[in-house]
Amino acid sequence: MRPESTPGPITRLIRRLGRFLAPHRQAAAAFEAAGEPMILTDAGLRTVAVNAAARQLVGEGDEPLAPRLRRRLADGERVLADLTEAAVDGRTLRVEAERDPTSGGGWIEISVRPFGGRAGWAVWRIAEATRQKRLADDLEIEQARGVELAATLASVEQRFRRFFEELPVGWAIVDAVGRIEDCNPAFQALAAPGAPAEGPGLRGRAFARLLQGEDAARASARLAEAWGGGVAKAPDEVRLAGPGDRVASLYVGRIDGPGGTPVSLVLHLLDVTGLRSLERQFVQSQKMQAIGQLAGGVAHDFNNLLTAIIGYCDLLLQRHRLGDPSFPDIMQIRQNANRAANLVRQLLAFSRQQTLRPRVLDLTDVIAELSHLLARLMGERITVDVVHGRDLKAVKVDQGQFEQVVINLAVNARDAMPDGGTLSIRTAHFTLAAPKVHGAETVPAGEWVTVEVRDTGSGVPPEHLARVFEPFFTTKPIGAGTGLGLSTVYGIVRQTGGYVFVESEVDKGTTFTIWLPAHTGPLETEVVSEAARRAPTDLTGQATILLVEDEDPVRLFSARALRGKGYKVVEMRTGEAAAEFLESEHEAIDLLITDVMMPGIDGPTLIRIARERLPGLKVICISGYTEDALRQRIPSDPSTQFLAKPFGLKQLAEVVKQMLDGPVAVA
Repeated sequence: MRPESTPGPITRLIRRLGRFLAPHRQAAAAFEAAGEPMILTDAGLRTVAVNAAARQLVGEGDEPLAPRLRRRLADGERVLADLTEAAVDGRTLRVEAERDPTSGGGWIEISVRPFGGRAGWAVWRIAEATRQKRLADDLEIEQARGVELAATLASVEQRFRRFFEELPVGWAIVDAVGRIEDCNPAFQALAAPGAPAEGPGLRGRAFARLLQGEDAARASARLAEAWGGGVAKAPDEVRLAGPGDRVASLYVGRIDGPGGTPVSLVLHLLDVTGLRSLERQFVQSQKMQAIGQLAGGVAHDFNNLLTAIIGYCDLLLQRHRLGDPSFPDIMQIRQNANRAANLVRQLLAFSRQQTLRPRVLDLTDVIAELSHLLARLMGERITVDVVHGRDLKAVKVDQGQFEQVVINLAVNARDAMPDGGTLSIRTAHFTLAAPKVHGAETVPAGEWVTVEVRDTGSGVPPEHLARVFEPFFTTKPIGAGTGLGLSTVYGIVRQTGGYVFVESEVDKGTTFTIWLPAHTGPLETEVVSEAARRAPTDLTGQATILLVEDEDPVRLFSARALRGKGYKVVEMRTGEAAAEFLESEHEAIDLLITDVMMPGIDGPTLIRIARERLPGLKVICISGYTEDALRQRIPSDPSTQFLAKPFGLKQLAEVVKQMLDGPVAVA
């Protein structure tokens, strides 16, 4: 057998060199196959080795690396300067650089590190950084957005808190069982005005406990319905607990979380106390105005009937004088007609259509003079206590009407105290800095004089208190009163510009308080001339009178009465007929007597037409309404006189005589 040959020296050298170069070949192969671009440079920044991935990035050729990279970067000069300095110094550096748009754009990451301990040699590693850069940019943008959102959220929260705190409408958040979690100051001030502003306030308290009786139960049901997803309805009106009669509108809404799960309820509470007070005032005013218009219309029509009744009684009395068997019967008819006329005047007073003659008076003097009459009127079992206020200012009222007001209230008090008691009359002066709400009325700010009439009688039940001023309403037995006394008080006071309020408690008494505007000017004295007090004695005449009246009984009586005094009377039933007569050729008319309210051409229109035809014509207006209600439509001058219905024969003759004998009217 041939022995194995022993390797020669050359063979052994080759094998040893192979074993030495094997790792280097493996490293070179790994360098070449690396997926990321890698470049090896020497101390002169010359390219020693470039792998396949790097050749695709920087291209083939022996051109130095720096110029190649510089052309492919947007800011290559600066980036390469930093990397080259690090390679020369043997430092490690990694930068992100933006590609030039001509090279495809995007971003790449370039890192440089020392190689193998050889001075100046460096390994350059290039990697795509587009996705990483985008992520980093997105993260930076999101962080900036987060900061911005946090600032916006803080601003929104601050604005919401300010809005929540300063909102003038009550706003509260409650939980599922109706406990208050948070509320603004307006809600606390409205729902619990006595609660301290500091501390927890109303937090933790049940909302229903802030309401009265049945309203609390109704509100709890409304909250439960809203929590269960009930459809929002119109707001509820609830009465708030605590002092005063306060009313609020309650709005309920639900706040949902993710998935529509209820989180809490939001309540809005709006104070409508003032609104309801105004509504009550308006309803009461409309009611009293409607009743007043009805009363005024009834009074007007009734005055026409009474004028005819009284007038024809006067005509009968001219034939049936004292001693005639028919005289007492006629007088009885006339007296009852006068009583009916007084009732009509009370209706006119309530409807504020009564003629007033206001004067500036000191109520202390007026009530002092009246107290003696009141003492006799009350009788021995009732004590009259009068207390005059100090520094009382004057008022401008019709003295006779004011005395009627006090007497009516005194009589009403007397009837409420059949077993005796005390009638107190007190006067005072008030200065209101702000309007004062009293029931359905509001007294404006200013200076006022009050007259309080109080009794210790049986009082008025609460259910009747709101109707005491209505005409014909009375709690007295049938036949004990007409029901016009207090309505007359109301009408006179309101026509004077004042207010009257009533408070009462059963078995404890009633108090009527009259508010009259104070007068700051000087006191006035009534001056009545001798001529005004002296009525004419001779009521006959020979003038020609045009009489226009649509009510046949009134016209026929007036014409007969005037003809009986010697006057020539031309009768007209309508304003149109009178206007045609005035336009035609006729004898001179000395006096026009016309009704005011007529269909078609009414009194004021007829007066204007007549004076265009006959300048300076004297006129007497007759009406079932009052003079005050007509002065706005009829000029006030000496050539125009007013005669209120009902009137008798003597009143008519006196007014006609005074007008014809008076000063000549100026055209």
